[in-house]
Amino acid sequence: MSLSRRDLILTLGATAAGGMVLGFGLAGTAGAAPSAVGDYVTVAPDGSVTILARNPDMGQGAKTLLPMLIAEELDVDWAQVTVAFAPADPKRFVSQYAGGSLSVPDNWEAMRQVGAVARAALVGAAAARWKVDPATLSTAHGRVRHAPSGRSLAYGELAAEAAGRPLPDARAVKLKDPKDYAILGRPHPGVDTPAILAGQPIFGIDMVLPGMKYAVYVKSPVYGAKLKSADLVAARAQPGVEQVFVVDGIAPPAGEQIGLAPGIAPGIAIVGRNWWQVNAARQALNPVWDDAFGAEHDSDDYDRRAADLLKGPGETQKTKGDVDAALASAHRRVEAVYEAPFLAHLTLEPQNCTASPTATGVEIWAPTQFPNDGRETVAKTLGLPLDAITVHMRRCGGGFGRRIMNDFMVEAAVIAHRAKVPVKLLWTRTDDIGHDYYRPGTYHRLTAGLDSAGRVTAYDVHAVTFSRDGKVIDGGGVGLDAAPGHLAETSRLRRSLIPAIASTGWLRAPESNALSFIHEGFWDELAVAAGQDPIAFRLAHLRARMATPVAPSTEEGEPPFDIRRMIPVLELVRDRSGWGTRKLPPGVGLGVGIYFSHRGYFAEVAQVRVAPSGDWKVEKVWVVGDVGSIILNPTTAHAQVEGAVTDGIGQMMTAIRFEKGRAAQANLNELKLMRMSAAPEVDVHFHITDNTPTGLGEPALPPVIPAVANAVFAACGARIRTLPMTAEAITAARTDRVKTA
Repeated sequence: MSLSRRDLILTLGATAAGGMVLGFGLAGTAGAAPSAVGDYVTVAPDGSVTILARNPDMGQGAKTLLPMLIAEELDVDWAQVTVAFAPADPKRFVSQYAGGSLSVPDNWEAMRQVGAVARAALVGAAAARWKVDPATLSTAHGRVRHAPSGRSLAYGELAAEAAGRPLPDARAVKLKDPKDYAILGRPHPGVDTPAILAGQPIFGIDMVLPGMKYAVYVKSPVYGAKLKSADLVAARAQPGVEQVFVVDGIAPPAGEQIGLAPGIAPGIAIVGRNWWQVNAARQALNPVWDDAFGAEHDSDDYDRRAADLLKGPGETQKTKGDVDAALASAHRRVEAVYEAPFLAHLTLEPQNCTASPTATGVEIWAPTQFPNDGRETVAKTLGLPLDAITVHMRRCGGGFGRRIMNDFMVEAAVIAHRAKVPVKLLWTRTDDIGHDYYRPGTYHRLTAGLDSAGRVTAYDVHAVTFSRDGKVIDGGGVGLDAAPGHLAETSRLRRSLIPAIASTGWLRAPESNALSFIHEGFWDELAVAAGQDPIAFRLAHLRARMATPVAPSTEEGEPPFDIRRMIPVLELVRDRSGWGTRKLPPGVGLGVGIYFSHRGYFAEVAQVRVAPSGDWKVEKVWVVGDVGSIILNPTTAHAQVEGAVTDGIGQMMTAIRFEKGRAAQANLNELKLMRMSAAPEVDVHFHITDNTPTGLGEPALPPVIPAVANAVFAACGARIRTLPMTAEAITAARTDRVKTA
């Protein structure tokens, strides 16, 4: 939810020490009179400024960026500013979440208005004291100046007077011209960076409360299985254990939505003095679960069923033109099957939460991406009023979409509420992998028709994804809106569903992270079939559609794919990478990938070296992106792109497989992960346009996956259509190519 100018109400109040507090909220809330709802800015008498960041931070930089937007318009030096998290409160802080790369789109105008109105109030106070026209005053470095008389006052000297004045209409306050920015557009380290480097306890896992106990929560490895029996007495007898009790599963709250995880899965809570002791005590439980229903949910079975479904027609989801006729008349047909696996989020900080019972409810400290949705879920699960639940945001040690779902928050709250003591719940890595909200796998059969000039005349896609209760599972959507298929003269998307029981959700650049590999990999095959350079092939099809009106997005609130913005980023990455002009040694290839994701337009070229053994390494990636008119914090922006590239390559290396309804992998040693030595050099360039700035947490990730896979083909002729990409898979694909030739 983003705020428009007309939604904005700001009010001032005074601090006990004579400072100024700026409030911010929504107009027309239940017909109530405007009030100070959510204090973003406090100006102290000594001139120091405290700004609250309303959104969670999991490394994407929101805690730094949102206060920068306010500070810029407030006209204070960044060194004057202290930043803290805002409390979780949907009435006071709307759009209080981290996800979808929406921190910038949701806050770009609203946070600048907060700073501009605060500045106007201070200017008004100075004008009243000096009895001059406010238009004759200027601000800079936290001071109001009157040039004709040479007078100036620090904000701290005006704070008390400003707090007693009526505020100007936010719609009438003029925002800065970007050419005058002193904070935005300049590199700033994260406000938490010094604390992180010093090892200070700012993450969820670091939380400690007086009298706190430690807890583990033991669940069935098969999602949703109920407990049949367990040796609770033996577990209670273990050293350090104080309480052991069974928690029956509680159904999801009515109207389940993103961020609202199922109330709580059936399980056994163990509470005690020391986490190592309570975790060891789970070995004495010997639980038996009613999990037979998971037997048919097996990855090998999924693969077989998908292969059968892809032979059938599927259900048509979207069509443009007569695809069958176009395929029948095509000069050449190209077909391929692509597969992407289930993936776990693998956040560095495993899921955790600290909760303490209060007289009326529960107080919670959580590393969460959706604090208010988690608060609502806890209230509904415990049957308590929302006001009885307090949530404090903690820094997240990685999120990538996993901490959208607040199952760990609900578990901690339920355990603390029942145990009647403060508890810190900490998952093991095995808990974390076995109970993830996985990125769903998908299978695609793609068929395209080319005319004699190499133009794509037909693009036919049959996708197999997963479902629960007849509906596509979270994160399992398939589409063509952001894929190159819509560049074809005719196109069709058909879909088949396989029922699944595993919990699924959103992984960084959700859906796009799989669809980019599938469609951009196949598009590269079409370029080869047409006998054309892969970049020239893409540019020709993009340019051929420039005059076509931009189709509306099928996703509510999201802008459509504007082809005109993709062309220059692809041209720039071609030139920056030296595509087609550099002589590469044997076993080294360049590959390209483009994608429109989360409002960002990115084109990427990867240079990959493939050894005779099939082992591969990404040596360098060139990235060009269009995310609007300004890069608000270059430090964070470059870090986000470099991290997205590394994350995307890491996604190519691993997979989650299921055996009888449970994850086959239990710990990090069973998953191939990115190592520091494997991280490539990343060349980042932003193409500045006149468009409104947008977020960077996700859109740079999708193109790197097909770029790397396509580079492997260029290096050794092995076409990778199934992930993960292993040395064995490359060797097999290379051998198949030789046999076919």
